[in-house]
Amino acid sequence: MNAFNEDNEPSGLSFAEAETLGQADIDALFGSSMDFSEAPRVGLRAVIESNVVSHERLPMLEVVFDRMVRTFSTSMRHLTSDAIDVTFEGLTSIRFGDFMNHLPLPAMLGVFNAEQWENYGLLSVESSLIYAVVDALLGGRRGSFPLRVEGRAFTTIETTLVSQMVELALADMASAFEPIAAIKFQLDRMEASPRFAAIARPTDVAMVATFRVDMEDRGGRFSIVLPLATIEPVRGKLLQRFMGEKLGRDNIWEAHLESELRKTEVVVDAILGEVTMTLRDVMNLKVGQTISLGVMPEDPLELRCDGVALTNANMGQQNKKIAVRLNMPVSKAKGSSI
Repeated sequence: MNAFNEDNEPSGLSFAEAETLGQADIDALFGSSMDFSEAPRVGLRAVIESNVVSHERLPMLEVVFDRMVRTFSTSMRHLTSDAIDVTFEGLTSIRFGDFMNHLPLPAMLGVFNAEQWENYGLLSVESSLIYAVVDALLGGRRGSFPLRVEGRAFTTIETTLVSQMVELALADMASAFEPIAAIKFQLDRMEASPRFAAIARPTDVAMVATFRVDMEDRGGRFSIVLPLATIEPVRGKLLQRFMGEKLGRDNIWEAHLESELRKTEVVVDAILGEVTMTLRDVMNLKVGQTISLGVMPEDPLELRCDGVALTNANMGQQNKKIAVRLNMPVSKAKGSSI
């Protein structure tokens, strides 16, 4: 079978020959070529060699870090006695090795232990925030830019001062996690080299939360790295869209719900007595026949609501009407589920 050209005349090529891909088309599809320059990868090669990490979205983890921002801003104001503005820039996923390889140096790395989860996390502080915190805690003038000395390691005083900020951040993060799970983050050590802060394998996926701290024309960023293996014990809760325990109280709704509940009508049954009878005895009942319940008039009877025992009471008469008098409060009645 031959292919036809625009004039509806045979072109002399078969469909198989017309649809054959050339070498250039194959190279474009697979993204391979003999050009070894730094050109962007395309095609299937770009997909295979991509550094993008596919992961489950954890909506509740973003809520936790949003809540942490409010408490950490207050903690930093108390620590530095300065105007502090803390913002949460976002939550991303990345392989742990890629994060450590692209970490801007010099930086301080705080390795912390999640005791209840029996695993570790990482908090990295970039140099600009380190010098800003040290300058603020040592009484530097507001609005001045701290002097950065290239090619030297951080001193013991700088490490100690930054450790205070890291411990505050960990305490506020533990408080933000409290509605989800009781957890305590304990600072294990401070490192200046990424080689000594390897808490996971390079191929492991980690969640990275980035924060920005501004203190009057000075500041910087810090990041919290949580490997997926660390947050695995609470992964199911972090997948939820709403927190099990509310972060704020809605007093108007609570008052409305309470008022409506108090207006709800319920039926309370006073059980004078019970007796077990066979079906034959029930079928043989006659008009005027007396059924003995085996109780005396002064014996206490049981009050029930929808089959649930509430309390005990004694039967009597008031204003020519049958009445009962409670012997104990409903909340303290034995077997009560209210």
